[in-house]
Amino acid sequence: MTAIRRVEVIVNVASGSVDADAPQEAEKILADAGVSANVCAPATDELGDCLRRAVDSAPDLLVVLAGDGTARAAAEMCGPEGPVLAPLPGGTMNMLPHAVYGARPWQDALTIALAQGEPRLIGGGVVEDHKFMVAAILGSPALWAPAREAARYGRKKLAWVRAKRAFRRAFTGRLRYALDQGPREKAEALIFMCPTTSRALADEEQALEAAAVNVNNAAQVFRLGINALVRDWRDDPAVESRRCRLARIWSAQGVPAVLDGESVRLKAVTEVRYEPAVARILAIPKDV
Repeated sequence: MTAIRRVEVIVNVASGSVDADAPQEAEKILADAGVSANVCAPATDELGDCLRRAVDSAPDLLVVLAGDGTARAAAEMCGPEGPVLAPLPGGTMNMLPHAVYGARPWQDALTIALAQGEPRLIGGGVVEDHKFMVAAILGSPALWAPAREAARYGRKKLAWVRAKRAFRRAFTGRLRYALDQGPREKAEALIFMCPTTSRALADEEQALEAAAVNVNNAAQVFRLGINALVRDWRDDPAVESRRCRLARIWSAQGVPAVLDGESVRLKAVTEVRYEPAVARILAIPKDV
């Protein structure tokens, strides 16, 4: 494995599934591997600044124990030329950590990565100034994410207001889109999956999986949800899935979106493209 001398560790104890003693655990695992580290466990409103300082210090390895949104932000800051990133499962869904390290506890993932890991470039998507390595959801379904986050932090009134807004917007603002050089089409929502997490793409495939979702009422949403639980959601008749490297999207107004769990607002005319080198990940062998 490539020599690791300087390590920065970011532990988001408010991310959903990180215990209060996680900073001490991470420090011990690194010490047992013969590596000393600077461990930061910031408050929620200080997370961005803590990440920025960690990346700017140019460590050999940046360890992030947090959710997918924080891992996305860290990858965006590191880029393909910056520190190697180890995204550990510390959030609610943990899609990127599970894709990189499998569905194992973060302590095991870190131990194995330190012993057997090798830096590997990871591809993903780019939209405007944002990057994502797991998935992007564009369209009115993305409006439910702010309601979910408010509920998660116990802000019930705000969650209710945001949920009502999302319900009012449902089925009212269809997107126009074109994949690569294809014709212009319509959809209620677009989902872009990266090779790291898409079951339809090989890890080395240089493309995104683009799924157009066309639902017109609550009954169809319910059916899609059931299909997602009991079988591959791509089998639902409301979903059409294809590969692409570039997608152009048009809307009558700004496009709500969720990128790796983080809510953003995109322009009314925007593009999503595949980027083969978003960041370097400390990956482990697939047979471990």
